[in-house]
Amino acid sequence: MAILTKRNGLGPLRAFLVLVGVSALCSVALGTRKGNASLDQKGHLTLHRHRQRAGKEGQVLHRSKRGWVWNQFFVIEEYTGPDPVLVGRLHSDVDSGIGNIKYILSGEGAGTIFVIDDKTGNIHATKTLDREEQAQYTLTAQAVDRDTNKPLEPPSEFIVKVQDINDNPPEFLHGPYYARVPEMSNVGTSVMQVTATDADDPTYGNSARLVYSILQGQPYFSVEPQTGIIRTALPNMDREARQEYDVVIQAKDMGGHMGGLSGTTEVKITLTDVNDNPPKFPQSVYSMSVSEDKVPGEEVGRLKAKDPDLGDNGMVNYRLVDGDGLAMFELRTDSETREAVIKLKKPVDFETKRSYTLKVEGSNPHIDPQYLAWGPYKDEATIKISVEDADEPPVFVDPSYTFEVEENAPEGTLVGRVHAKDTDVANNPVRYMIPLYTDIEQFFSINAEDGKITTTRPLDREAQPWHNISVSATEIGGHHQDTKVRVNIKVKDVNDNSPEFATNNEVLMCETVVPGKVIETVSAVDKDEMAHRQHFTFSLAPEVTHNHNFSLKDNRDSTASIYVLRKGFSRLTQDVYYLPIEINDNGFPAMSSTNTLTIRVCSCDSRNTILSCNVEPYVLPAGLSTGALIAILACIVILLAIVVLFVALRRQKKEPLIVFEEEDIRENIITYDDEGGGEEDTEAFDIATLQNPDGANGFLPRKDIKPELQYPMRPGAGRPAANSVDVDDFIKTRIAEADSDPTAPPYDSIQIYGYEGRGSLAGSLSSLESVTTESDLDYDYLQSWGPRFKKLADLYGTKDCFINDGDDGEDS
Repeated sequence: MAILTKRNGLGPLRAFLVLVGVSALCSVALGTRKGNASLDQKGHLTLHRHRQRAGKEGQVLHRSKRGWVWNQFFVIEEYTGPDPVLVGRLHSDVDSGIGNIKYILSGEGAGTIFVIDDKTGNIHATKTLDREEQAQYTLTAQAVDRDTNKPLEPPSEFIVKVQDINDNPPEFLHGPYYARVPEMSNVGTSVMQVTATDADDPTYGNSARLVYSILQGQPYFSVEPQTGIIRTALPNMDREARQEYDVVIQAKDMGGHMGGLSGTTEVKITLTDVNDNPPKFPQSVYSMSVSEDKVPGEEVGRLKAKDPDLGDNGMVNYRLVDGDGLAMFELRTDSETREAVIKLKKPVDFETKRSYTLKVEGSNPHIDPQYLAWGPYKDEATIKISVEDADEPPVFVDPSYTFEVEENAPEGTLVGRVHAKDTDVANNPVRYMIPLYTDIEQFFSINAEDGKITTTRPLDREAQPWHNISVSATEIGGHHQDTKVRVNIKVKDVNDNSPEFATNNEVLMCETVVPGKVIETVSAVDKDEMAHRQHFTFSLAPEVTHNHNFSLKDNRDSTASIYVLRKGFSRLTQDVYYLPIEINDNGFPAMSSTNTLTIRVCSCDSRNTILSCNVEPYVLPAGLSTGALIAILACIVILLAIVVLFVALRRQKKEPLIVFEEEDIRENIITYDDEGGGEEDTEAFDIATLQNPDGANGFLPRKDIKPELQYPMRPGAGRPAANSVDVDDFIKTRIAEADSDPTAPPYDSIQIYGYEGRGSLAGSLSSLESVTTESDLDYDYLQSWGPRFKKLADLYGTKDCFINDGDDGEDS
């Protein structure tokens, strides 16, 4: 037990820290200035906070010192005992043991992890501590009066550190690992370094001291125990024999001693390729064959050298190094398959040479100097190529032919001759022909036996100066193979076309032109082939040689100038002049032609700028232009069409007011929405308002049409007075009048008086129900009204017929 004592002017404080079990006091630092510490006779550590010094007169002088400081203490982690761990004990000198002192603990974990007995001052750890979660706790202890909570001592701070135990195994945080090392590496070549971490305290014991070892991967690789560096352990490891290795590395703490914890990781090591293998042809001699009818560029055969290396290390370049077929064959390398491709460079002939020999070399372009002694990195093989006989088509002596023939040559003129021969041993005869698609118009023909080409009609160079045809030669008796050759035939020019004006434009001349002025310079062209010595001469035609208007001067450079001889030209007198000119060439035979030059007289201003060359403005009367006249005429035609359409619409007959069609029966219904209180209500309205004032005289006129005949009222047809209130009699009277009026057509105006009241003896007041109810009215007279009333006559006049028909139907 260690005792820390603190004294001041008020009284002493003694603090005790008891470390029990595996807890230990590491150090106690008492931070006093010029103080001292000593062990008393009981072994307690006592710190004197004050030094007493006698004065001159026996007085005791007191000097204040700094407060003491608590240092760190340790508690073992992962304690799993049944009781809380006693960390220490606090005790004050003023504590007399009667319970008047109260000890208080505050800080990290106070009250949860660390608890204090407020009476005895004992501090306990109530929970299992893990150093990897928190390595230390800072606490503050203080003694206060239990009754007043007044501090008896200043608060004192101390640290509790968690003592580490080996409870965490090493871990490889970045595993699994992948590494690469060149094949054929020397022993001890570094592959990679693996590192494990241990969460235990590296400053306490060997819990975090790691040692590396290899569990899998021997004898190919090894690992350094302290650094974890993996190195090669065997020489000449060949990638072609084995490329990948799975290595297991272990890290163990406690310095690798028994009882330490361990962790493992996997390392996949791949051997990378180096150029340590030369190329090798699977065969030393290759046999190939080629037919003599093959064309240059065709493939003859392939071969490939084997190289087990990868990428650029396994790349093989090929070349022909010797043989009698170097001029006939060539070698190319396939970029995808890396094969040597033998191709035909020139055509071979079975009859000339039947076999060739080539020597090909395959070598590595990328050689590692480190492995140069393992060479040479190349190999050679021999190729024997045999030529196979083939039935070849005939061969023309020349690859193409060019002939010339004069134009206008007569039919059958010889153009030239082509010649082909059979190169086979049989030397069969050859037949010639001109394919029709190369000479569609059949200007030429060829002798099938000797290949002579002749014309079939005269040729015109100006129409077609060149004829390009093909001639086909077919072997007779073989496989009828043919070959074609190009024949170009040039048509030579003959002077058979007369010269003519280069342009046929009109010459525009002002009316005010002065005599001697050049108004035009003419030139000529000739459809014949123009030679550098070709020359044209111009002269006026004999019939206009002595005209008084124009003259011609040959400039002796194939052009001629036209001059004016007089003045006073007028468009009103003559607006166009025609001047015939004779043109001659210097060909053989010489050709000439007469061409007419048109000269038009124009109106010009004072600066000889042409204003108009048309004489029409002097002839046409003043007025509107032709376009304006056409527009006016079109407007007149449109107006006439509108008038005709309007008149046609006016002449159409208006539709009659009354339509006498069977399906168009209309009625005018006038409804009065007045409702009274029944028959007993005699004061609701005046019945006279329902009466037609025109009917007072005994006649009810039609409201829609005027009848031709008017019939007098039937005798005895009484009418109630205007002030009558007998509605039933009034309605019956109106119904009787409507039924007995022969002038009323079926589509007359019907006035319905919908009177309905309480206790009314009258039924429906509508006369429309008379069709479906029993009635003694006779409507047979409707039959005599004509076809317009046939529908109404059928509805009313044949009531009995309908009933009889129905009865007949039932009887049948």
